[in-house]
Amino acid sequence: MMRRLLLPLTSLYSAVTTAKNAAFDHGWAKARQLQRPVISVGNISAGGAGKTPFVICLAKLLTMQGVHVDVLSRGYGRNSDAVERVDPGGSADRFGDEPLLIAQSVQVPVYLGSSRYDAGLLAERDGSGTGVHLLDDGFQHRKLARNVDIVLLHRSDFRETLLPAGRMRERLSALHRASILVMREEDADFEPKLKQRGIDKPIWWITRSIIVPQNAGRVLAFCGIAHPEEFFESLGRSGVEIAATHAFRDHHAYSAADIEQLQQAARLHSADTLLTTEKDFVRLSPEQRKAFASVASLKIVKLEARLRDEAAALSQLGTLLPVIFKRAL
Repeated sequence: MMRRLLLPLTSLYSAVTTAKNAAFDHGWAKARQLQRPVISVGNISAGGAGKTPFVICLAKLLTMQGVHVDVLSRGYGRNSDAVERVDPGGSADRFGDEPLLIAQSVQVPVYLGSSRYDAGLLAERDGSGTGVHLLDDGFQHRKLARNVDIVLLHRSDFRETLLPAGRMRERLSALHRASILVMREEDADFEPKLKQRGIDKPIWWITRSIIVPQNAGRVLAFCGIAHPEEFFESLGRSGVEIAATHAFRDHHAYSAADIEQLQQAARLHSADTLLTTEKDFVRLSPEQRKAFASVASLKIVKLEARLRDEAAALSQLGTLLPVIFKRAL
């Protein structure tokens, strides 16, 4: 019902988006340029494509090649407007869940700012004179110039509608701006649909796997992510005994009432363990994590993304950014 009511607004949203892109495409609006090259990693839908695990994967891969990497992010959902570096020991309230998770998962600096240009300037003041910026969630942030545009796709992108009625930030035709597309192996059947739309871009295929704690027993699984059903289904395929599930909205900020609700559900279903994602775990305060201990163990399920052909991906990046790889090697 709500989607139906919002459908008339998609035309307005589309007009605004089209006008913004036209301004940059024709040079009426200028993107600001940082000293170091920028690799943008983004998507065309509002979350759920696996962008954060991929940023972590790419940051690790480039670091292993000797490339100095930092990450620039807006820090969605944080309660601060400061341009600052993420403290891996800090809170999601201050830094946002995804930047905090990136900073904790890979040893690269992460910088925040509503202006990613200002965040980049801080990174360049702090760091060495060489290297590359990874622009997190940057496909629509055209105020910052980029050298490479990597866009992740999810199979739902092929059937969704534009915001605000749906989850699409842009139409699939926007992929003509991309340098490289990233798709999950299980979505390979959608590759012909891109060709039908005249979108012929290099595709990096990724495999995703979860790491589930051993001896979890009966599990209450909960999360606040864009596609919770995929999380629950992956647990089931891994042989987890799921007693119950509970889904919140993406980037959900957990309240005392939420914690109490989950505690009650764990008792009701005699759960031995509460399982959640890394992104949800960083949004829980230390006090909230301790509150679960009186009912059941709280454990994390890790999601890892891996490129199927790392050598080919590095070769393409080396062609697009030859100076960076020459310096690194």
